[in-house]
Amino acid sequence: MAYDEELASRIELILEGKPNIVAKKMFGGIGYLLNGNMAFGVHKDLLVVRVGPDTYEEALSEPHTTIFDVSGRPMKGWIMVEPEGLTSQELLSSWVNRGLLFALTLLQK
Repeated sequence: MAYDEELASRIELILEGKPNIVAKKMFGGIGYLLNGNMAFGVHKDLLVVRVGPDTYEEALSEPHTTIFDVSGRPMKGWIMVEPEGLTSQELLSSWVNRGLLFALTLLQK
């Protein structure tokens, strides 16, 4: 499985009308960049969210989350949300917005 295209379609609905977001194929999945900075993406059937170092531990304590590690080198500040944590559009939207909020704190590329 390359990435869950249904999950990507659900994300596209959330992003309708939001400016400066670009979808880009990467890491065997699809990433979403805000002002050139990665905010979140889809890897297989998981949502990858960039939450930043300050809220990383808090995010990992939430249900259905795990460390972002697809290469044997965990990336601090990034988490993965399992499908069980994305069962509603409201849950998905909450994670997407967390990624967008963090990306807004970064310098525009």
